[in-house]
Amino acid sequence: MIEDLRKSETWRVFRIQAELVEGFENLYDLGPAVTIFGSARLGEESYYYQQAVKVAKMLSAAGFSIVTGGGPGIMEAANKGAQMGKSKSVGLNIMLPHEQSSNGHQDIKLSFRYFFVRKLMFIKYAIAFVIFPGGFGTMDELFEALTLVQTGKIESFPIILFGREYWQGLVDWMKSTLVPKGTIGRGDFAFFHIVDEPLEICELLHEHYRVFGGPIPLNDCEK
Repeated sequence: MIEDLRKSETWRVFRIQAELVEGFENLYDLGPAVTIFGSARLGEESYYYQQAVKVAKMLSAAGFSIVTGGGPGIMEAANKGAQMGKSKSVGLNIMLPHEQSSNGHQDIKLSFRYFFVRKLMFIKYAIAFVIFPGGFGTMDELFEALTLVQTGKIESFPIILFGREYWQGLVDWMKSTLVPKGTIGRGDFAFFHIVDEPLEICELLHEHYRVFGGPIPLNDCEK
């Protein structure tokens, strides 16, 4: 009987609830945080890995906690950079049969069974997303954030793509295909920015919260 309950949809609801409670309890006092996304497959030799370390270090020193998916690649780089600063380094790990393994640069480490609970934590506790080159998972986070902003389900917040060379082709395709077909509007491109330099990220954050208000740290970013 107990075994049947554990396999039931009802028991799954309790597991989901437990993940929500754990996330809320561990992150409620995190303070202003930036979530950094990117590929798990880009190692230390990658230019984008090295830039992710710089970006996270800069933002952490400026007073932003850094949140990542907790795995290798760009996630590891961002957590590593965060620990070089003065703010918290957070990893929201996902239990996967392949590829995902936890990196060792996390001050707060949480593990999730359910992607949608993990996604909620990414959105709820971030005042901005910085998105480095990545694959399906990174694209998923990018377009979910854009959808939530576009539909007004969350207030507009900075969504910043790092690496024009990587992202420009996607943006060009959206402009040449989606806009003419009427599936998005030209105004939707205001929901995100593309940058190539770490300091551009800090400038965008300060400008956004100067205009719209919000929990912006007092410290300026430095190289």
